[in-house]
Amino acid sequence: MKKVFYLNTCDTCRKILAQFDLKDWEMHEIKKQPLTEEELLEMYSLTKSYEALFSKKSTQIKLRGLDVKSLTENDFKELLLDHYTFLKRPVFLTDDRISVGNDKKNMEALQEFFRVK
Repeated sequence: MKKVFYLNTCDTCRKILAQFDLKDWEMHEIKKQPLTEEELLEMYSLTKSYEALFSKKSTQIKLRGLDVKSLTENDFKELLLDHYTFLKRPVFLTDDRISVGNDKKNMEALQEFFRVK
């Protein structure tokens, strides 16, 4: 399995995706194809945390008046399934590896994805 979860309207996602040869990857645009519980569980199996998958920059946080510090793992899970903007992106997922988001550490891990065969 090789999947990329991204948002087509996100400039950062587009910039990152353009750096790699993704012809063998299943592309999953999260606004058009909402995240399923099964897909979220695949991600969780590698991160062991729904919070690690959660974007604390989502505009939905302010719109819904959420206090992120008070959210439980189950709250993060439900929000991730509820609205696409809660997923930190892009997410590169294989059977045994995951890269979530676009911070420096994750970008280095992503480079490793494409070096390791």
